[in-house]
Amino acid sequence: MTKVFFYHNVQDRLGAACSLLAKLCSQKKDCTVFVPSPERSQMLDRLLWTQSPLSFLPHCQACSPLAAETPILLAQDLQAPLQTQRLLNLDDHIPLGFDRFASVIEVVSQAETDRLQARQRFKDYKARGCEIVSVDMADR
Repeated sequence: MTKVFFYHNVQDRLGAACSLLAKLCSQKKDCTVFVPSPERSQMLDRLLWTQSPLSFLPHCQACSPLAAETPILLAQDLQAPLQTQRLLNLDDHIPLGFDRFASVIEVVSQAETDRLQARQRFKDYKARGCEIVSVDMADR
């Protein structure tokens, strides 16, 4: 069964996602990022290049020939054969195929719209029998 981690109460959803991805990379862990919005994907791509002035988080599109060698895959759908350990969801809905992954990471900002959408995803994951872990990022 998929385990879902909700990291909530963050200032900036994409910035917090980059920080989580940096932590995963430092631990040598792969992650697929579901980001179907082309605009959001471009913003994330830029952030992954500039997260820290002296670092680069290795990433590429899931359809790239380099995907098999890259720890962070940006995916607009989950149809392609991707790694199935971790999924970071940057969509406002639960993606089809999330249950192929051992764990799902949800990042929730303090914005009211984001919080309301996350509450619905939380309920939907719970109704599907997923184990849920909530992490309040204001405490960190």
